[in-house]
Amino acid sequence: MTNNIDFKQYWNKQEIVTPAPKELIKKANEFKRKAYFKLIAANLVLLVICMSISFIWFYYQPEFLTTKLGIVLCIIAMLVYLAFHNTLTPLLITHSLELDSKAQLKQLIALKRKQRFQQTTLLNGYFILLSLGLGLYMYEYVIRMTLPWAIFSYGIVLFWIALNAFYFRPKMIKKQQVKLNQLIAQLKDFDEQLTN
Repeated sequence: MTNNIDFKQYWNKQEIVTPAPKELIKKANEFKRKAYFKLIAANLVLLVICMSISFIWFYYQPEFLTTKLGIVLCIIAMLVYLAFHNTLTPLLITHSLELDSKAQLKQLIALKRKQRFQQTTLLNGYFILLSLGLGLYMYEYVIRMTLPWAIFSYGIVLFWIALNAFYFRPKMIKKQQVKLNQLIAQLKDFDEQLTN
C-alpha cells in the first residue's frame, strides 16, 4: 500500500454536475433577478442616505468649511458608486426569459468582469472617499470634545469603516463569486457537451 495519493488525478476526474438546460437557464435568470433587486435596494438606500445628509447640512447649517466639504465628499462617493453600480443593469435585466445557454454564458461572464472591477477598484475608491468625508465632517464636532472623546469618536468611525472594508466586503464578494462561478462553470460544461 502506498502513501502517495495523487489528488490532482482525482480532482481532474471529478465531473461537474450539469442540470438540465431549462433548469440551468432558470438558475441563471434567478441569479440575475436577485442581483437586480439588490441593485434596486442599494439605489434606494444610498439615495435616502444622500437626501438625509443633505437635510442635515441645510437644517443644522455647519459653520466649518471642512464639515461642508466632508458632506460633499460623502455624497460624491455614494453617487459615483451608484453610477458605476448601475452599469450592471443591462446585464441583469433579461429581455427574453428563454435566452439560450451561450447568451446566458456571455452575459454572466460580462457580469463577472464588471463586478470584479466594482468589487476592487470602485469599492476601494468608495471607502477612501467616504472615510475622508466622514473625517472632515466630524472635525467640527470633535474639536469641541476632550482629547479622549475625540480619539474615541474617530476610533469608532474608523473601526466601523475598517470592519466593513476588510471583513464584510470580502465575505460578500466571495459569496457572490462562488454563485456566479458555479453558474458559469455549469453553462460552460453544458456548451461543451453541445459542441461535442
